[in-house]
Amino acid sequence: MVYIQHGQQPGKDDCPFCVAPSLSDEESLIVARGEHAYALLNLFPYNSGHLLVCPYRHIANYDEATAEEVAEIGSITQTAMRVIREVSRNDGFNIGMNQGVVAGAGIAAHLHQHIVPRWAQDANFFPIIAKTKALPQLLGEVREALATAWPKAGA
Repeated sequence: MVYIQHGQQPGKDDCPFCVAPSLSDEESLIVARGEHAYALLNLFPYNSGHLLVCPYRHIANYDEATAEEVAEIGSITQTAMRVIREVSRNDGFNIGMNQGVVAGAGIAAHLHQHIVPRWAQDANFFPIIAKTKALPQLLGEVREALATAWPKAGA
């Protein structure tokens, strides 16, 4: 709620995906870090466990990513799917990238891929009538569960 009510912290109005890796995993909601990319929870999730996979490098479009960045984004996405499925018992996923403001990217200047867990019964009257979405867990709790279940490097 602090982020929603006050926006980014003073002095931190830079790209949030460039700032996040310089913070603690708990503060930035980072679940896993790789060499070229990392996964963090979306501050405005569609569903619990909604992750974003970002390269560390500040690039806007997928076709600007190096082969190493593309490979690691893909690998992190696959691991995220396995971990989310293990932790959340979801039924499916929406996975995708919005490239550019006109395509719906909220932060168009920094490439990021969405991984949204879906359940057979995750749609109800809240989004339609109340224009809100019920999320049963706090972001910190979700981050801790996913980070704990994430395979350790070399394992």
